[in-house]
Amino acid sequence: MKRDPHQFDFFSEAVFPVRQAAERIDLDRFRSLLKREMARAIRECPHDRPTIAARMAHYLGLSSVSKGALDAYTAESKTAHDISLVRFKAFVRATGAVWLWDVVLSEDGLILLEGDEARLAEIARLQQEQRELAAELKSLQARPVTIKRRGR
Repeated sequence: MKRDPHQFDFFSEAVFPVRQAAERIDLDRFRSLLKREMARAIRECPHDRPTIAARMAHYLGLSSVSKGALDAYTAESKTAHDISLVRFKAFVRATGAVWLWDVVLSEDGLILLEGDEARLAEIARLQQEQRELAAELKSLQARPVTIKRRGR
């Protein structure tokens, strides 16, 4: 069936793309990607940098996190200032950018499912299992069963 070129295609991109793990880890590329995406998270966040830093400090149980630390975490030129996992988690919470977890997971062939999406994946897995069992049952039923009764 040919699609009308004037009709908007809602399904042009998969909601849950199938990913393959990268063959090798390119740390420089990953570092740059993460820093760029964290900078994007700051730009898209309704809070300014000092507020994000204060929110991070709150989540970390610290008296403060400096705006300079945020700047270092997002500056591609500062390769010696990688963010720790604990601080990254606080950053995600402080900015509300949960999509950053998907950025971290994607090169390992993984995808982030949020909330009820995991239940949807479990439903699909069970439906697949159900189809496989139905096919196996059909195969078994295709051959006649010969019952040999003894004692009569």
